[in-house]
Amino acid sequence: MNLEQGADRATPLTRIIDAALQRAGGWLPFDRFMAMALYAPGLGYYANTSRKFGQMPESGSDFVTAPELTPLFGRTLAVQVAEALEKTNTEEVWEFGAGSGALALQLLDALGDRVARYRIVDLSGTLRERQQHTLAKHAGKVEWLAELPDTMRGVVVGNEVLDAMPVQLLVRTKGEWFERGVVRQGDGFAWEDRPTELRPPVEIQGAHDYLTEIHPQAEAFIATLADRLKQGSAFFIDYGFPESEYYHPQRHMGTVMCHRGHLADPDPLADVGAKDITAHVNFTGVAVAGQDAGLEVLGYCSQARFLLNAGILPMLEQASLAERTLAARLIHEHEMGELFKVIGFAVGEPWDAIGFAEGDRMHTL
Repeated sequence: MNLEQGADRATPLTRIIDAALQRAGGWLPFDRFMAMALYAPGLGYYANTSRKFGQMPESGSDFVTAPELTPLFGRTLAVQVAEALEKTNTEEVWEFGAGSGALALQLLDALGDRVARYRIVDLSGTLRERQQHTLAKHAGKVEWLAELPDTMRGVVVGNEVLDAMPVQLLVRTKGEWFERGVVRQGDGFAWEDRPTELRPPVEIQGAHDYLTEIHPQAEAFIATLADRLKQGSAFFIDYGFPESEYYHPQRHMGTVMCHRGHLADPDPLADVGAKDITAHVNFTGVAVAGQDAGLEVLGYCSQARFLLNAGILPMLEQASLAERTLAARLIHEHEMGELFKVIGFAVGEPWDAIGFAEGDRMHTL
């Protein structure tokens, strides 16, 4: 058992978590805690009114995403989306977790008449209001949904969506595996580990203590998407690794991280609802979930290689020095270029997608 005090004071959100703890006998697996911390209606991090997205902490934001950094991200992604719309003979774009609406605006501006309808699936009512303001000039094309419909056709995009899906924590202590969950301790939350039959998807070499995550919700999401997407393709951009790197023996501290005020910290039990909670993506698990559900994998590569393949360099040549400086963060290895990856799926017959023309790492999955 591993207990660690979490600093917290009672809030409407923590009272909801306390009620869930009481119903569950005093212990919640971390994925249920993470789901409430992020998505409890009106109170969770993505459901409350905090700003979240922005380039600088002075704006009151917590982190920056690629579309917030530079519109060149969306303009380059639009090259791949345009090709996918043509190859799949569809005319709709679906975006999951549209954030501030910046990526939607960039794609709509770049794609023009090639998009008949842009549908956003987002659980957050407050973010929807911000998106509506951002996308006002495209109001006739944009539609919001709170859940997946039974049938979809078109090109799906998701930027930093999979990393925000709740994960389960597994910890190996003295050779025994436990699931790490959350309990109430004093005026805060604390960790408590319980024996489990759950295991990582690969054996972790060595006998040392080891903390990691498994991703049943992200994989179930991909499987559900595959079931609903009757015609089209999907592209997901996020930070993560293939399975062999994700569960490397040296990666023994897990990947769960929190973000607030453009600072990172490893304690999701403190300031619940006031900061983002994420975990890196196991892209092998995502790929297998898609394949098992009938999708074809179009490719998998670093964000840098994807953007270079899709033609960001000619765009950079036409950009100002300030724009080039910001856009360089998208492709530099020590910034977002290597840590972030892109995976593509297709319904039916795959094609040689432009974004994976060079540097495809599908063989590593």
